[in-house]
Amino acid sequence: MYMKQIVIFSILIGNLLPANAQYTEMINSNRPGTSQGAFAVGNKVLQFESGLGLGWEDHRLLKTETDAFTIDYAIRYGLMWEQLEINFMGSFLSETVLDNKSPVPDEFSRSNFKTNTLGAKYLIYDPYKKRDVEKPNLYSYHANNKFRWRELIPAVSVFAGVNLDTKDNPFLPVGDSNITPKVIVSTQNNFEGGWVFVTNIIADRISSDFPTYSYILTLTHAFNPKTSAFIENQGIKSDFYADQLFRFGGAYLLTNNFQVDALAAINFKDTPSKFFIGIGASYRIDMHAKDEIIEEKTDKNDSKEDKKKKKRKGDFVEEEIEQ
Repeated sequence: MYMKQIVIFSILIGNLLPANAQYTEMINSNRPGTSQGAFAVGNKVLQFESGLGLGWEDHRLLKTETDAFTIDYAIRYGLMWEQLEINFMGSFLSETVLDNKSPVPDEFSRSNFKTNTLGAKYLIYDPYKKRDVEKPNLYSYHANNKFRWRELIPAVSVFAGVNLDTKDNPFLPVGDSNITPKVIVSTQNNFEGGWVFVTNIIADRISSDFPTYSYILTLTHAFNPKTSAFIENQGIKSDFYADQLFRFGGAYLLTNNFQVDALAAINFKDTPSKFFIGIGASYRIDMHAKDEIIEEKTDKNDSKEDKKKKKRKGDFVEEEIEQ
């Protein structure tokens, strides 16, 4: 029932808010939020994203206090098509735990990779592609500016990957499988004023004894070409761990290929209560090739009318690519 409500809510939200082509002149990073946008980095673009964080937890029932240090990382590469991206994402977690259950507090440490996921994302639907090549109506201002229901339809992508976990990991259920699948459905809406809304529906470790189902809703606003801010809500449901997390922060674009960011996160329960702060950066190596203009060649035996048709077809392709 919980996941059904999440799916219905996310689909409704995703469609009530009106991404660009795959490749962008400026870096397209998933940071500092934790959701995945619907769009890939672009063909032949190699991108690195990483962050450092400090966290504090207080578990009322277990009577523990935890100090945490995290390193998260992602390597993304656009392969073969603009719609396809392969990536490797993960995080390393180190904790110092103070156990206050006994009269004499006990302190211990633990560390391991919390996640390591290898997968691929593919854009299965881009509602903006046709709109970009449509020509404006030169005779009607109203026709160019009227509301269209299709603008509520988001871009949609699917991610499929595998979790590669280490044995005897203290952050995972005892005896859980080391290789488990992960699937994400992402939607993305861009609309006027520099606002972007991303929804993720996630089914994680679905072949294990403790599958995890979650959603992430991320709203980002660009104040100008260099500065942006975001707020994010993540709901997690599992027999091993459940939570509601809220994140907020911002990013600054130093160059077209380099972005820095900062964020904070908090939850509103005491089993455990959490607070987290972090900084990060994203950098891309842009090897994206320029789009080629494909024009159908004419044959010397073609009639004048055939040559005109092929020329018109070539012009349309050129205009489409330039968009």
